[in-house]
Amino acid sequence: MITFTDTARRHVASYLEQETDPLAVRVEVLDSSPLAPKYDLSLIAEDERAENDQVFDAGGFEVVIPGGSAELLEGATVDWVDSMGGSGFKVENPNLRPIGVGAPTGDLAEQVRQVIDLQINPSIASHGGEINLVDVRNTVVYLEMSGGCQGCGMAAATLSQGVRRILMEALPQITEIQDVTNHAAGANPYY
Repeated sequence: MITFTDTARRHVASYLEQETDPLAVRVEVLDSSPLAPKYDLSLIAEDERAENDQVFDAGGFEVVIPGGSAELLEGATVDWVDSMGGSGFKVENPNLRPIGVGAPTGDLAEQVRQVIDLQINPSIASHGGEINLVDVRNTVVYLEMSGGCQGCGMAAATLSQGVRRILMEALPQITEIQDVTNHAAGANPYY
């Protein structure tokens, strides 16, 4: 179940007070990408609900979660934040944290880290490059290239012929390797 902080509840209540018809708050996952998960919070009328929606009371208002978002939102918290960039609702979701937030954990992450440290980085160090583990989600590994590899014209070949091959041979449970490097920001590429 999703929870609302007291601050978020107060802001929802203030929006609902401005409406004449009874409305509920729909919370939906629009994009579950680990690069930048996106959510939608909207006010909906009862006739806008779908058959597979989950509905619950959040302490003064109803929350509607579409069936496809229910599992992804399990354990999430909706808060209201005020910042220099503006104010609004923010969803803290343990199921969809953006990659690179916190160190990767778990057995596979530790195994990937060992292969990178012992096999991959020593071989690209002569070019001033380095591969960094950003995250592991299930069996998908997210890597970032830095140093001479960031922006290098041979980065794609290094990734496909070297890094991907070595990691997938050493750890066959890996199903995909994603490069999340901002190659355009490379300051000193090798090639």
